[in-house]
Amino acid sequence: MFRTTEGSTGRLIQLCIGYFIFYVITGVSVKYFTGRPELGFPGMNQIEYLVYSTFGGSLVALSVVLVLRWFKLKSNKMISWGRLRFPSEVLYIIPSGVCTAVIIPTTTMMYLLPISVMVAMVIMRASVIIISRVVDAVQIKQGILTKRVYWEENIAVVFALTAAAINIFWVGPNDFDFAASAVALVILGSYIVAYSLRIYIMNYYKNTRAKGVKLDNNGFFAIEQIAASLTMMLATYILFKSPEWFSTVSAELITFRDSIATPHSLWSLAVVAGFAYGIVAFFSVFIFMFKGRTATFAGLVNRLTSLVAGTAATLVSYFAFGGRFPSTQDWLALVFIFIAVGFLTRAERKRMQELLLAHEIESSAKTS
Repeated sequence: MFRTTEGSTGRLIQLCIGYFIFYVITGVSVKYFTGRPELGFPGMNQIEYLVYSTFGGSLVALSVVLVLRWFKLKSNKMISWGRLRFPSEVLYIIPSGVCTAVIIPTTTMMYLLPISVMVAMVIMRASVIIISRVVDAVQIKQGILTKRVYWEENIAVVFALTAAAINIFWVGPNDFDFAASAVALVILGSYIVAYSLRIYIMNYYKNTRAKGVKLDNNGFFAIEQIAASLTMMLATYILFKSPEWFSTVSAELITFRDSIATPHSLWSLAVVAGFAYGIVAFFSVFIFMFKGRTATFAGLVNRLTSLVAGTAATLVSYFAFGGRFPSTQDWLALVFIFIAVGFLTRAERKRMQELLLAHEIESSAKTS
């Protein structure tokens, strides 16, 4: 049951299950730690939680890649700068890591807006679904991607975007008006730009492996995470010192500095809660770069899994902590998500046959 082969549907399902579990934990943790203290929650400031959870997530990812030495990437070509010799792919994986350093905090910031976990996930995931489809179109035109996007994948994109539109534009009298919030739009804009570059780089790496060179997703992930961690360390130092360097700073920057200088009493627990987000990163990258699939398909699988996880997280928050119950539009969006999943299932069956005929995967991968 648990033994699957590379590129198989079974392996893809395993990744989705792991992604779902740890994203539910991530979504519930955000709402718990930032809940109102008069209701029995820690009442942690949103920026404080962002700092602690981001640190926890990065610590997990970085520790694994360093301990297991995943950074020894199997490369198309080694290049030399003086005495330094390294894989040529490093030149574009590092920028992907910088983009990841933007994506990590903006993801958490989206959850901290006064909207349900489900709505936050729908908005972010729909954005990435569009990006994935555009990346496929660009790389097909460039000759980098030789596979075609099945019509079922395009239909799934339409239903996934419909799910997002429901939550973005169906605004009730007591709902957060996302489109009218400048802060929300800046956060989402940063998220989209960073993810656009990152998904293009991921698929460029996947689609340009030389014959006989293994698709080393572990190596890609390791170098990306090292670059992301160094970038976030630099950004943290600059933000921490900003109140000293500038005469006028925002209240948010002061809170950021205080979260480190005088940490919350429960900061260590928030760091531990952030471990789940660090684990999610593994599943997320490995789904995005899944062998033999288009960016459209992988992006849909990745994002739809987290959307369903958002529903589960919202329900858990409601029953365990008395949070907001999913609204009518949330449930309607979920219906469209499952329709999209149905079309993806059809596309996966066709893709498996294609990969088997091309001998890109082993024949046993069809069922395992």
